[in-house]
Amino acid sequence: MTFIPDFATILQFALATFVISITPGPDMTLFVGRALSQGRAAGFACMFGAMTGIMIHTALVALGLSALIVASPEAFLALKVFGAGYLIWLAIQAIRKGSAFSPEKKGGAGRSLLKNWATGLGINLLNPKIILFFMTFLPQFVSASDPHAPGKLFFLGLLFIPLALPIVAPMVIAADSFSKLLKKSPRVTRVVDYLFAGVFSAFALKILTAQAR
Repeated sequence: MTFIPDFATILQFALATFVISITPGPDMTLFVGRALSQGRAAGFACMFGAMTGIMIHTALVALGLSALIVASPEAFLALKVFGAGYLIWLAIQAIRKGSAFSPEKKGGAGRSLLKNWATGLGINLLNPKIILFFMTFLPQFVSASDPHAPGKLFFLGLLFIPLALPIVAPMVIAADSFSKLLKKSPRVTRVVDYLFAGVFSAFALKILTAQAR
């Protein structure tokens, strides 16, 4: 199947997905916060809403990048170089500012699962950083000269979901312990920050050195 990247690429993508999944951000804060305040079902509803958003982002980004590949492989190559710079910026920000994680543990009127799903979807779709991230992240794993690049972009974007679920779901299940760990153990969050910075710096350097040859 031509739309499936080689094993080495999938392995690299899986590693990057792991780091992204364990790095606290707006989505994770929402999942864990809702699980703490309204129960696990609410947390999972928000999580599946965000996953739906990722599917939409993947389709939009893959179609857009596919059109760019057809129109101008050089422009697609430039986007990859820009993406490398963006990944380096993310790495620097992770080290300088660290990961923010402050889920609310307040009670309140419970929302329906549909509303929690919609909240997760909205948080994902309305976050400009996510589409920017996908636009610069996915291209790092395909070549501009690959005739099967569009299919591989779709495959990798959708692969992100089953790779992330086994990591994110247990965090929602163990929401209370997970949030306490991150709040009471600054060293743990700093290890995550440096892991995030290291992996994405490596990907950025990989694409930059490849273009320099």
